[in-house]
Amino acid sequence: MPVPNAQSTRRPGHAALRLVKTRDLSREEWLSVRRQGIGSSDAAAAIGLNPHQSMLELWMLKTGRAHLLPQSDPGDRTSATYWGSLLEPIVAAHYTHETGNKVRKINAVLQHPDLDKAWMLANIDREILGAPDVQILECKTAGEFGARTWREGVPEYVQCQVQHQLAVTGKDAADVCVLICGQEIQIHRIDRDDDLIEGLIRLEREFWHYVEKDIQPPADGSESADRALRSLYSRDYGNVVDFRDNRAMSAVFADLQSIREEIATRDKIEQQLKQTIQQMMGSSSRALFETGSVSWKRSKDSTQLDTIRLEADHPDLLKSYLSPKAGNRRFLVFP
Repeated sequence: MPVPNAQSTRRPGHAALRLVKTRDLSREEWLSVRRQGIGSSDAAAAIGLNPHQSMLELWMLKTGRAHLLPQSDPGDRTSATYWGSLLEPIVAAHYTHETGNKVRKINAVLQHPDLDKAWMLANIDREILGAPDVQILECKTAGEFGARTWREGVPEYVQCQVQHQLAVTGKDAADVCVLICGQEIQIHRIDRDDDLIEGLIRLEREFWHYVEKDIQPPADGSESADRALRSLYSRDYGNVVDFRDNRAMSAVFADLQSIREEIATRDKIEQQLKQTIQQMMGSSSRALFETGSVSWKRSKDSTQLDTIRLEADHPDLLKSYLSPKAGNRRFLVFP
């Protein structure tokens, strides 16, 4: 992540403040505390580097618009969040076994001690006791899909999270202990980078300005931003907005038209190349090439409900099993 040269952000006596104890907080109270600032797990999203959450979606959470977003079940035992929380103490225990470093849980939301950075918050998985070279432990778990992001070391969004923690606490270094696919432990050291922290604070401050002024940050083209926009503007009311005299928006629309034409052309080329391979494969199931392979297999036969016949024969029965489905706004482009 490129950042400008800057003076050290460390200062003598720097120690995080304990904003609130978390041991007895309800989920609602916990979420309320999180809205008071940018937490360490928010850091990457706040600067546009979280692959799972956009600035716009994070802005909705921080400005009290979370209820507009699709709601996840906090008790869902299939979610990555559930398993991450469940396995966290096991990962921490294994870290101690591997390194000999003792750790302790901090049941508090920490806050940067500087008044102009009071919006910087952090939750630390564990503090490391008695080790002169490292003070913070961040525990992670990664499944089969998530493991790919750890192939070249700590993912960028996790590095942002840890540098944010070091900024809030004034500490020198953190270890990231990750459990890969339930059977491999990796331990990575992240040292404090004052230049990176300075840039991180600057970008986070820009995001927090959007929150304080209740101004939407720009959408970034991600699924998260699409989800946020559909949640913010789930309905239309038939009015027409005229952008014909808005040169900036007219340029955006012209670029959109051009990109769509290019995509359509490339899609046609893709189909032609695919069909050329299929034509040569004939009834073969798989084809091998110098750079890879393709498969062309028939799916298993299945059955489906004949709703037309069911409605004709038993209309009352069908109606008793119908449930409402909310409509979606469709984005259509006209020349």
